[in-house]
Amino acid sequence: MDETRELEAKSKELRKIIFKAIYHAGGGHLASSLSIADLLVVLYFKFLKVDPERPGWDSRDRFILSKGHACAALYAILAQKGFFKRELLLSMCRKGSVLGGHPDMLKIPGVDASTGSLGHGFPYGVGIAFSGKLNERDYKVYSILGDGECQEGSIWEAAIFAAQHGLDNMIAIVDYNKLQAMDFIENIGSLDPLSEKWSAFGWKTTEIDGHNMEEIETALNKIPFKKGSPSLIIAHTTKGKGISFAENAPIWHYRMPDERELKVALKDLGMTEEELIRI
Repeated sequence: MDETRELEAKSKELRKIIFKAIYHAGGGHLASSLSIADLLVVLYFKFLKVDPERPGWDSRDRFILSKGHACAALYAILAQKGFFKRELLLSMCRKGSVLGGHPDMLKIPGVDASTGSLGHGFPYGVGIAFSGKLNERDYKVYSILGDGECQEGSIWEAAIFAAQHGLDNMIAIVDYNKLQAMDFIENIGSLDPLSEKWSAFGWKTTEIDGHNMEEIETALNKIPFKKGSPSLIIAHTTKGKGISFAENAPIWHYRMPDERELKVALKDLGMTEEELIRI
């Protein structure tokens, strides 16, 4: 339980960092970033074999944020892990900054794929996993996908390939917050039954509460779910998790808080206005 509380504390801090980075940037995908905070904390502090001192280490595990618009969460966890100084987050989306509106693997230490155009990051990860198998490497490839992203045909083409080639070093995590850019998933292109769809494509799947540290850790501890098969975790999450008015509200895919909402957000996050100006 002590370890779980430590992870929860890191997650609480990560949400603060995400909010600060987006606030100073003047924009960003706040709600999309908040829904994956708990997943990132468990991955980076418990499972990913990475070294901030050697971001290009050949034997590292790879992490690919296929839903690249949630890059504020990725930047925040990389800073929290020590890949670069937190102060860099204050420059996010500003002229000359390496931290753009989508992650760039050529500029940012710890970023394994330049993503943003939905449907591309996950297939890229499958290619890296396939390369690992061909070259008898022991690294794993983890990729977080958006649920709306799973409407893209390229996702399913890559899913077929991964299963056919027995890529049990490939782990996909669907951030199943039930929302996409303009509305609820069910109103645009329902994915249900999502687990059965992935299973039909040859993946071994499980479903978890994507905000429950113990459930996240238990699922990741079981990877691969079956030797010779890729693994999928469907993480049921809340878009905008941690900020009351942003949770499960479609408008918050794009919006930034106004002056009144800012006070509520700071209270929800347990942060003062004085803390907001420091990263």
